[in-house]
Amino acid sequence: MPKAYENAGVSVEAGYEVVNRIKSHVARTARPGAGGIGGFGGLFDLASLGYKEPVLVSGTDGVGTKLMVAKMMNKHDTIGQDCVAMCVNDILAQGAEPLFFLDYIACGKNDPALLEQVVKGVADGCVDAGAALVGGETAEMPDMYDADEYDLAGFTVGVVEKSKIIDGSTIAEGDVLIGLPSSGIHSNGYSLVRKILFKDHNLTVDSKPEELGGETLGEEILKPTRIYAKPLKPLFAGDDLLHGVAHITGGAFVEKVPRIIPEGLAAAFDITSWDVPPIFRLLQNLGNVDELEMYNIFNMGIGMVLIVAPDKVAEVERVLDAENEKHYTVGKIVKDIDGTRVQLHKGM
Repeated sequence: MPKAYENAGVSVEAGYEVVNRIKSHVARTARPGAGGIGGFGGLFDLASLGYKEPVLVSGTDGVGTKLMVAKMMNKHDTIGQDCVAMCVNDILAQGAEPLFFLDYIACGKNDPALLEQVVKGVADGCVDAGAALVGGETAEMPDMYDADEYDLAGFTVGVVEKSKIIDGSTIAEGDVLIGLPSSGIHSNGYSLVRKILFKDHNLTVDSKPEELGGETLGEEILKPTRIYAKPLKPLFAGDDLLHGVAHITGGAFVEKVPRIIPEGLAAAFDITSWDVPPIFRLLQNLGNVDELEMYNIFNMGIGMVLIVAPDKVAEVERVLDAENEKHYTVGKIVKDIDGTRVQLHKGM
């Protein structure tokens, strides 16, 4: 067969091999309502779920320059979970049940073994989220990317009963802030992370700073982003247990929390009330980063913030305990006196 496309740098055969390699990973993500993969579009039967007034909630995101850390480590089997997490955690913040996910991989050269690792991570994330991997795209673009480069993005759709949408409108003064721990840096701030560690201080992924207790930098900063679908699902099923949910990603506390709080209110955090993972203090000290800026860039050990009425706190904590989900009481909702929508205190 003529090889004009291959001579242009695109291997059709390698594309077919990727599809065959990922079939078993995709199969692990099957769930009620999801159609099979392989058609021109991914199918999902929403009627099979029994919602009375279903509202679809969608989210899309990528992994950013954390991909460069995966390349430095030559470890690509967890970065897909990061992609799923960044999308799924956003729709969870509105009370949605994740339904399905699609991924998009762009690369300079189609390496079937490497891309299988990436999709394995995507499938792992989908299993954790309870979402079906119903489709995706791999684009080989040799003139756009170097042969060993790739980019990864994703898109997810979830559903929530209209009456159970969490939009922050019921948040009131005195509500309690409960934090769920992160697994580390998650997937934002990596341009600064790489600058501080690898450019300014010439460390490597094999470096073992004393603060990390024997773990290498690579192992620490490549830890996949947590997916919070399992601990939040029983809370969503309860009777108005959550007034608000904030996914702490880019913009962190300073930007993400105020977007769900009504005007006239502020979130007051006691930043001594949870354990800040050592990696953040290492970054702060090596980079001489102002503390307020740290809370505007990084999650500082809290991946999700739940806003709960005082009389529902005990029930929320009981549910989280039953899910073996660690949690912290990290602050409360107060009146906004001077336009500072997020207040950071050391003790309250």
